[in-house]
Formats: sequence, C-alpha cells, structure tokens
Amino acid sequence: MLIKSLIVIALVIAAILIYAATRPDTFRVERSATFKATPAQVFAQINDFHNWPAWSAWERKDPGMKKTHSGAASGVGAVYAWEGNQNVGKGSMTLTESIPNQKVQIKLDFISPFEGHNMADLVLQPQGDGTQLVWSMYGTMAFVPKVMGLFFDMDKMIGKDFEDSLNNLRAVVEK
Repeated sequence: MLIKSLIVIALVIAAILIYAATRPDTFRVERSATFKATPAQVFAQINDFHNWPAWSAWERKDPGMKKTHSGAASGVGAVYAWEGNQNVGKGSMTLTESIPNQKVQIKLDFISPFEGHNMADLVLQPQGDGTQLVWSMYGTMAFVPKVMGLFFDMDKMIGKDFEDSLNNLRAVVEK
C-alpha cells in the first residue's frame, strides 16, 4: 500500500511539473487609474523616486526599510534601492526611460525573497480634463515561478499593490 501511495504522489508531482512547463514564458500585470490632474502633475510624482514614499504601497508595508538613492536626482539614471522586511524584500529600481508627461520606464531587480529582473512602464495619456496612468510590470517566467504561479496568482498579489499605490497617488496629485 505504501508503494502505491508513493507512486500516486510521484505521478501527481510529475503532472504538476509537466503542466507548469507548458505555462507561458512571460508575464504581465497591469492596472490603470484616471486622475483629476495634469500629465505634468502625475509625471512629477512618478519620474522622481524621492516622491514615491508619499504614495507607494510598498513603502507602507515596511516604514522602516532601508532606502538609498543614487545616480541622477530624477529621470533617466535615477536609482532607488531598498532592503526591508519579508513584505518588501531587497532590490533596486533604475529609471531607464523618461519622456516628459508621457512615460517612465523602470528596470526592476529583485534580490530577495526571490531573484527577478523585470521591467515596468508607467504611461500617461490625457483623458478629458485629467490624466490616465497605465502601470504595467512584465518579464520572463523561469520554471520555479511557473510552478509557484500554479498556487499563487501573481496578478492578484502584485495587482493589489498597484491598485493601492494608484489610489495613494490619486490622493497626492488631486489635493
């Protein structure tokens, strides 16, 4: 009986691993919000990492995290590194593209709790008398994250933080 149980367990594990291998090699998480503010007002917040503590959901998950800024003061070449608790981990963001009042692109390098190298785009579009911001994060999925993705919905996990951040940003730019 023990051998039959072990065989069944091995088959289930093999099926999970095979299924995970068929999952997409890339991911994308995206959220958007419209603000009663000009593109310039929103751009000023997202183009300068010094402004992110006022609205980033991750800043609120660990108010005591260690943060450093290097490179440019804002715009292309600005670097923001952090090291915090299990909720925020350790990593850095580098601003790689900055088109005034239109787009900010960021290279994300996560060190812990899991290593990952992704990109994020924050794209602004005038929307009537306001501004729409579309925030997306995308990258490749190695095998282990594919397996984890079978049990944890990354879109829901990261998407919730994007939504919270966008709501916080709304409060900053609309006051």
